[in-house]
Amino acid sequence: MKNSRWIRGLAISLGALVLVGVGAYFYLLGFDLDAQAEANPETRVSDLAFVRDGLKENRGRILAVVTSTPMIGTSDKKAGFELTELSRAYLVFKANGFEVDIASPLGGEPPMRRDDGLIEADYAFLNDAQAMHKVNNSLPLAAIEAADYAAVYFVGGKGTMFDFPDNRDIQRIVKQVYETGGVIGAVCHGPAALLNVRLGDGRLLIDGRRLTGFSNAEELFLIEDARKLFPFLLEDRLQEHGASYREGPLYLDNTVVDGRLVSGQNPWSTWSVAEAMIRTLGHEPVARETTAEEHSVALLQTYYARGKDAALRERERSTGFDRHFLLMHAVVAGMQWRIADAFHLQRLARP
Repeated sequence: MKNSRWIRGLAISLGALVLVGVGAYFYLLGFDLDAQAEANPETRVSDLAFVRDGLKENRGRILAVVTSTPMIGTSDKKAGFELTELSRAYLVFKANGFEVDIASPLGGEPPMRRDDGLIEADYAFLNDAQAMHKVNNSLPLAAIEAADYAAVYFVGGKGTMFDFPDNRDIQRIVKQVYETGGVIGAVCHGPAALLNVRLGDGRLLIDGRRLTGFSNAEELFLIEDARKLFPFLLEDRLQEHGASYREGPLYLDNTVVDGRLVSGQNPWSTWSVAEAMIRTLGHEPVARETTAEEHSVALLQTYYARGKDAALRERERSTGFDRHFLLMHAVVAGMQWRIADAFHLQRLARP
């Protein structure tokens, strides 16, 4: 009798799980995610109008710096640099007349993180022989002459937390570029490069400056034991070194410009960081078609700044949103028990 009750209870539980699974399946069908066009992996740079038709004049050189660290400390978690934070900025710099060199602490082929959700620009970068030659043969920072560059851009990726902060060549390059009137940019974990840069008068570059970087909330949401795995959390250390840290909503574009210092909070800030660097260099960026991901980021920013009704009106007026991205933010809200946000955000994701 006892076994039969146990079997009956197990059958009821399994049946409930099946019903929940079926319900979730039909719920997701309502978003018609399969109807959304996928990025073409065969995209070439010549297919991107903003690059193809961009400025032909040579305005100088920009140095993009990536990490050489493949793993997070002694863990089995991968580090490396983020492809999207390099590819999109690289193409913006090229479209606006700048030659781009790629360097890393060790030189050679750095560890690349290639996540899901790549767009045409990312594939175009991967399919560009010149760009990939530069990645796979990155210049060692020790060989870099700072005087050759109008700007330096630090690509994010969790590896930067280990090999950027105390790198003497980074400190040398940033100091010279900045003090000769150049622009310094960094995105996501990239601002780790700026932590210990001292100017000629001995002051820390970031002391008293407005900037951002990957937030504690973003880090701890993805990696619960981040405080144990990393030598520090970026938001904490930036503030400890005197920075006025500016935090935006989780995983949305937040770019801060303070004079010739440009920083972005996360990967979704890459486009705006690169274009803000072009403006800070004294040029208006060439026109570029806004991506579906960027439309979605703007919609979510409207939601958090002006509420659900304003976001729904914007959603009705426009097309070209990335429903996967909107639904991901609804899931994040649900995981944080922000139930009202989760409900409203999934409404924005529906066709």
